[in-house]
Amino acid sequence: MSPLSAIDDWPVGYAAAAVIGPSATTTTGDLDRRFELASLTKLITSMAVLIAYEEGSVQLETVATPTGATVADLLAHSGGIAPDEPRSMAVPHQRRIYSTSAYDLLAEHVSTESGMAFDDYVSEAILDPIGMRSTTFTGSAGAGAASTLGDMMRLAECWRQPLLISESTLRLATSVHMPGLAGVLPGFGRHDPNPWGLGPEIRGTKSPHWTAALNSESTHGHFGRAGTMMWTDPSSEITLIALTNRNFGPWAAEAWPQLSDSVLRSLQN
Repeated sequence: MSPLSAIDDWPVGYAAAAVIGPSATTTTGDLDRRFELASLTKLITSMAVLIAYEEGSVQLETVATPTGATVADLLAHSGGIAPDEPRSMAVPHQRRIYSTSAYDLLAEHVSTESGMAFDDYVSEAILDPIGMRSTTFTGSAGAGAASTLGDMMRLAECWRQPLLISESTLRLATSVHMPGLAGVLPGFGRHDPNPWGLGPEIRGTKSPHWTAALNSESTHGHFGRAGTMMWTDPSSEITLIALTNRNFGPWAAEAWPQLSDSVLRSLQN
C-alpha cells in the first residue's frame, strides 16, 4: 500500500500529494487542481531572488533595509523585519523573526534592481522556463501564489538539483544562514537554534516539527498556512509535497509528521 493512502483519512475537503524518490515518483489526487500556497510561495520567490543573484541583478550581501539587513538576511528571516509589516522590530542577526513582509521587501528590491515588475520576473525566470503554466503569482511575494501539484513537482526538482541555479548557489541556499539564531517557527513554538537557509527552512534538530523524526537534519522545505507543504531530504533523496484546501492547524501538525515518517520508512526499507 502506498504511504500516500494515509491522505484519504485527513480531515480536509481535498488533497493532492507526491513523493519524488531517487528512482520513482508516486502521486495521489488531481495534478491539475489549483491550491492556494500561502507561505509555500516563499520557495518560488526565493528561487527568483537566487536567479537574480546569479544574473548579477542583486547581491546577497547588499544592504536592503535602513537597519542594515542584507538580501540574504531577508531570505533567511535574520533581518529583524516584523512578521506582517515592512518595518524593523529588532536589530539584524539577533534572532530569527519569521517575516512574510521581508519577502515583499525582497520583491521590491529585485524589481528595482532588475527594472522589471517582480511578477514578470518570476514568470520569465521560473514559471515559463520550467512549465509552471497553472501557477499564478499575484499579491504578496511571501504568500500570494496559487499552484497545482503538477507545477509544484516541477519547482521541487529545482530545489533537488541545479536546474535554474548553479550547484554552488543551491548548496548555499539550502545551508544555514547565520547559524545559532533562535526564533519561533510558526505553529511549532520557539527553537534554539532555529536554522534557516536562503528561502527554505532547515530542519536541524527542531522538535516538535512538521517533518518526521526520521528526516535528516539537512532536510529543507517550507509549509504554508493554507495547508500546504513541501520538503526535500538530501540524505534519502526523497521529496514530499502535500497540498490541501484546509488551513494549517493541529490536524496538520499531527498528520504531516506521520505521513513523512511513513514515506521515509516505505522508501528506505
